[in-house]
Amino acid sequence: MPDEQVNAWRRRFLGTAIASVGAMQLGLSDFVQAQTAPRASSSNAGFAQIRQVDAGVLSIGYAEAGPANGPVVILLHGWPYDIYAFADVTPMLVAQGYRVIVPYLRGYGSTRFLSADTPRNGQQAVVAVDIIALMDALKIEKATLGAFDWGARTANIIAALWPERVKAMVSVSGYLIGSQQANRAPLPPKAEFAWWYQFYFATERGQAGYEANRHDFNKLIWQLASPKWNFDDATYDRSAKSFENPDHVAVVIHNYRWRLGLTQGEAQYDSLEQRLASAPAIGVPTITMEGDANGAPHPDPAAYAKKFTGKYQHRNVEGGIGHNLPQEAPKAFAEAVVDAGRM
Repeated sequence: MPDEQVNAWRRRFLGTAIASVGAMQLGLSDFVQAQTAPRASSSNAGFAQIRQVDAGVLSIGYAEAGPANGPVVILLHGWPYDIYAFADVTPMLVAQGYRVIVPYLRGYGSTRFLSADTPRNGQQAVVAVDIIALMDALKIEKATLGAFDWGARTANIIAALWPERVKAMVSVSGYLIGSQQANRAPLPPKAEFAWWYQFYFATERGQAGYEANRHDFNKLIWQLASPKWNFDDATYDRSAKSFENPDHVAVVIHNYRWRLGLTQGEAQYDSLEQRLASAPAIGVPTITMEGDANGAPHPDPAAYAKKFTGKYQHRNVEGGIGHNLPQEAPKAFAEAVVDAGRM
């Protein structure tokens, strides 16, 4: 894609400003009850056990449920979320016979670097390499991927670079592969405002502030990104424990600084980033999704539809559904995963 097309697409991608906390409203849809009844929060469903496996440069913590011989679904969270975004999705998929794997990304929960000397790198390619390493460690040849935020970008990258490992994909907010080159172009003020936290993280003050206030900072992001989701403190605090990971701040800060070209990634991933900078098409069967109350920066579905060259559907989810779609609308997300696997 030529630079001017990349930049035009990126402007559409970033065109939605983040909603204000003051605009929060009570109530969002319950997909079990005709998508009309208010629902205060997700359930307090949990995972029976968190397992650990050495994979690549990490010891990855992950939850697993369902039959060992079932078709595999890997569910990937983003920032600032964790595996509990899929706490209600997982039993729905298990009921359909799936083996469900839900890993903590690097810098979250019980996932740890195996060496103190490994850079706490958050660039886009490396997170995808982590998941490929996890699949290899668990001897999973192919899986359906379901994801949002950083997780959706990771799923997109795996589907683009290693399509033989992906049976199908569900991607909230669609096509999220980016590049440092595209990110050099300035955006209109409204779009730049939506990324306020990225500019904060670009400063030493921002890194220190995030280190000191990560619990309250990330709760604010939840509120801004899902302005109509009336989650309770117990739901948030359950996930907030994963931000206590000793590498969390370093990985998050590196991720956002890398996007702006303020820091470099590791040279061993340069060839992958060069491929991703061309905005490669994705040919695996895909369902993209978007909530009608997503307060985080996200692209218009029309801007990315042509990036999916295989079997493809887009689904808008109504009822006040924000950025954390799997946790806010678990039934709709689980249905999409099942349907994508049948495409």
